[in-house]
Amino acid sequence: VGRKNEHGKLEILSIGHTESTGVSRGVVSNIEKTVASIKEAVRLAEENISEGKLNIKVVNVGIAGQHIRSLQHRGIYTRKNIEDDEISQIDIDNLIEDMYQLVMKPGEEIIHVLPQEYIVDSEQGIKDPIGMSGVRLEANFHIIAGQVSAAKNIQKCVTKSGLEVDEIILEPIASSESVLSEEEKEAGVVLVDIGGGTTDVAIFQDGIIRHTAVIPFGGNIITEDIKEGCSIMKKQAEKLKVKFGSALASESQDNEIVCIPGLRGKRPTEISIKNLANIIQARMEEIIGHVHYEIQNSGYSKKLIGGIVVTGGGSQLKHITQLFEYVTGVDARIGYPNEHLATTEKFDVLTSPKYATGIGLVIKGLEKSERVETVKEVSVKQHSKKRSSGFFDKIISRSKEFFEAGEEE
Repeated sequence: VGRKNEHGKLEILSIGHTESTGVSRGVVSNIEKTVASIKEAVRLAEENISEGKLNIKVVNVGIAGQHIRSLQHRGIYTRKNIEDDEISQIDIDNLIEDMYQLVMKPGEEIIHVLPQEYIVDSEQGIKDPIGMSGVRLEANFHIIAGQVSAAKNIQKCVTKSGLEVDEIILEPIASSESVLSEEEKEAGVVLVDIGGGTTDVAIFQDGIIRHTAVIPFGGNIITEDIKEGCSIMKKQAEKLKVKFGSALASESQDNEIVCIPGLRGKRPTEISIKNLANIIQARMEEIIGHVHYEIQNSGYSKKLIGGIVVTGGGSQLKHITQLFEYVTGVDARIGYPNEHLATTEKFDVLTSPKYATGIGLVIKGLEKSERVETVKEVSVKQHSKKRSSGFFDKIISRSKEFFEAGEEE
């Protein structure tokens, strides 16, 4: 939960954090468990407030999963209100609204329509057409679609938790808001968000989102591998990964051993740190291989001055950036979600990469509310302009009638 302070920075008022049971690989697999997780997170957020009382009713929700796909499309909008010759936010909203009417594959719906470059009366390469004069407004769009059932299940879980969904937002888009700077987006950058169930990819170049993808592997599958490979409990595997996990086996010592307590009366299990790193590296190389394929597939692999920015809970593995650089040949760094954050002493944990998506969702929500306010102001101005022009038109027509009548006499 957050708001903007007087300096335009994001001030986090409260957080609620709980285990994400009922969700597998970004898709709801158990409604009741997901509802219970949401309710618990909301309850914690309402209790964590430092001042006043908090009653959470409307939320922004992240979506990911293997079902997400993206495509490119060009849209055209011919302006009707030509007497008001300046292109406004309302015209852009109308063009974007038209794109939501596109016919998708059966069982799919459009989640996001993201304008890339605009074209005004055949003049190309325009980033912001507001204030320009023109009749024909066109744009190249990056369209993100997903399964209707997946989005409906998310909506159902949130509604059953007693909340209202304001907007469903693709998770890598949210993460990019909190982690990337405008300079990086301009230079060309790949955002890789390694979450629990999925790894989300977003590629930016020239300040515009160019490619998005969701890979159905994340930190949970690494935990499963450790559980199977070391014959231990899942909770123990997760603790082992967080405390001793490394993405590069070559950086681990051969003689380092961790002792895991056995179940009732059973002998403790001894696990080699090197062996643990080998298990993690094998799966991480597979995930990074998928990311590398998406970079190549986007057509922007030669235009990434900003390199790769790795965020999400999975980015906290030791030596992860070195493995990314080794597999892809592109510079990598860890992305912390403090790009737009005001300093918060109470919530120091928020600088952890695992909160990138959550903070990004708050930023997107604040952006939307500001945009709605702007559109309202424009509408009011246009309405008053029409009323005043209508008033002058009446005076002129009355004057004409008066003088014409005088001539006839």
